Amino acid sequence: MRLDKGQIEVVDDKVAEILRGKTGMERLQIVWDLWTYFQKSLRAYLKNLHPEWTDEELQKEIIRRMTRGTN
Repeated sequence: MRLDKGQIEVVDDKVAEILRGKTGMERLQIVWDLWTYFQKSLRAYLKNLHPEWTDEELQKEIIRRMTRGTN
């Protein structure tokens, strides 16, 4: 597999095979679970870095990072 600036991610052939065997709902559930995990992990990380931040400040930074500043 070749990685260059135009190719950010490469899915392993075995992973692609497994995902093709999933239903649409199963794939959506995987995405939702990963999104939720990422959000919770980011919240814990930010809370550790900035224990003085309010929940509102944390949420604002989470949104900024998860949308890459596009909100």
